Amino acid sequence: MAIPPAPSGRGATHNAVPARFGLAARTADGDWLDDSGLVEGAPPPLRTTVTIERTQTIITRNQSPDVPFDRSINAYRGCEHGCVYCFARPTHAFHDLSPGLDFESRLFAKPDAPALLKAELCKRGYQCQPIALGTNTDPYQPIERDWKITRQILEVLEDCQHPVTITTKSDRVCRDLDLLARMATHSLAAVMISVTTLDARLARIMEPRAATPWRRLAAIRALSQAGVPVFISLSPMIPAINDPEIEAIVAAGAEAGATGAYSIPVRLPHEVAPLFRDWLAAHFPDRAARVMHHITTMRGGKDNDPRFFARFQAQGPYAALMRQRFHKACAVHGLSRERIALDIAQFRPPSDQMSLF
Repeated sequence: MAIPPAPSGRGATHNAVPARFGLAARTADGDWLDDSGLVEGAPPPLRTTVTIERTQTIITRNQSPDVPFDRSINAYRGCEHGCVYCFARPTHAFHDLSPGLDFESRLFAKPDAPALLKAELCKRGYQCQPIALGTNTDPYQPIERDWKITRQILEVLEDCQHPVTITTKSDRVCRDLDLLARMATHSLAAVMISVTTLDARLARIMEPRAATPWRRLAAIRALSQAGVPVFISLSPMIPAINDPEIEAIVAAGAEAGATGAYSIPVRLPHEVAPLFRDWLAAHFPDRAARVMHHITTMRGGKDNDPRFFARFQAQGPYAALMRQRFHKACAVHGLSRERIALDIAQFRPPSDQMSLF
């Protein structure tokens, strides 16, 4: 079956139906869903919509033994960057929305996040540990320009001297350099910027609405010069797509001022796997079979291996070669994988009242 082209500026080629929830397949009936690539022919451009989401709490707790943080905040649900390989795409299915084009065009914002955060930090017995931003969807995706929820969250954290880590693909993080530089002075902030390719054309295919690679490198430089600990993330690495650039990306990150580097091979959980296969067929038909062969070999013969520790450490000779190349490049350019130790001892619960002492 021919794979339809993705709408202009989007990553997924269509709206996948999450079969694991038993949702009925959508058929063309003349409504707005037909604009999402389900009908034949080139689909028209999709307009991004943002819905306000009201939640009772904002800090998400995590007990996974292979994840280096135990709490995170996601100011947005869905991500306009449109990375087809994003492991967060399946979360849209919980709202009866597609992990495909819906995920990158039908977004949710949580404007109550700063107030909710302040309330949770005030709770009796709260134990401070670094809060991670950008673990599911990017905190600096394009809609942050108008909503400014991430900045408001940082203002709350700075006010109570709470440590934070940020992962992003956007140079918009530099908008908050004033907050981050002050927090970094007290060992309260660290940033990781994802750079998956230095090729602008490939970047438009992989991450159609993310900042260009050169803007991300400029952000690394700006953060570093301001004294903010900044790491470069080569994630995900896709065999025969962007892994030829491992050495070049590490070198560029080191030159820009990164203090460390990380890399994770591509993961294809749930609906991400068929979306990714269709994306390969649309953009890389000459090597689609070879790419999937490498991926399934790395994942024990499957599209994905969800087991703890195994999901971040692929197996097989190709994975071993990528890992060896990455570590050698880091050694050559002096980039470690040690995390910056953030200070949790300075935390004080936020308060609207002045201290009496």
